[in-house]
Amino acid sequence: MKRIIVTGASSYIGTSLAEWLRPYPKQYTVATVGMRDSTWLHKDFRGADTVVNVAGIAHGRENSLNSARYYQANRDLAYALAKKARDEGVSQFIHLSSMSVYGMEEGVITAVTLPVPQSHYGRSKLEGEQLITALHNTGFNVNIIRAPMVYGRGCKGNYQRLRLLALLTPVFPNIHNERSMIYIDHLCEFVRRLVDSSTGGLFFPQNKDYVCSAEMIKLIALANGRKVLMSSFLNQFVRRTHINPLTKLFGSLVYDRSLSQAVEYNLYSFPETIARTEQR
Repeated sequence: MKRIIVTGASSYIGTSLAEWLRPYPKQYTVATVGMRDSTWLHKDFRGADTVVNVAGIAHGRENSLNSARYYQANRDLAYALAKKARDEGVSQFIHLSSMSVYGMEEGVITAVTLPVPQSHYGRSKLEGEQLITALHNTGFNVNIIRAPMVYGRGCKGNYQRLRLLALLTPVFPNIHNERSMIYIDHLCEFVRRLVDSSTGGLFFPQNKDYVCSAEMIKLIALANGRKVLMSSFLNQFVRRTHINPLTKLFGSLVYDRSLSQAVEYNLYSFPETIARTEQR
């Protein structure tokens, strides 16, 4: 039986992962640890097989007043947690990082693409990765997951912005783009399989199919009993308007499929993931 500690006890991914693992009582025991205060320092990690760290500050509006918080949470705290896990005999450490370490708004990320983060969030995540990876040894396997956008029932962040568009807009540009994303259940299943493998390395899980923003808007609207008119007439306006939020919405940014060849953790089709996300 694998003994697992999940940090970020009140986070969306942490809560989802703990719930995902609980139906396997003969395979795993799961404990959650909060990281918002210093109580985790007094948690005994001895006897645990795996620590899964999903705690940290998410990508948000950055300014000179809050920049230090990203490095404290995503780099310093993550490293201290990994070091504690190693020193107390944990054999596997799984750390959730982000696609943001590449600093790209558009393009295809391949095995030779170098990370060049453009934000405090991305830099803090990359620096955290580097410190944690340096702890890897034959008795302490480090796993880094550079996740793309995560969505699912109850999620926050970018998905909710797309959902608001789907519920309010009567018409949407019919632009075909491609984005790497991952449904929460797929991410949780990927982590579960990673726990079973007891391996180490750098990983890029994603949905089997790339996501088109227009298709996502359409499916969210349909799941809520609405119809959104997809208009090619608006495409030229979008292409000529160089505004960062529009680039993120309509641009293409993907992991090359060769980075995520094994997709057995993909349990549902993309339309099914939206239907499940929108269930009320």
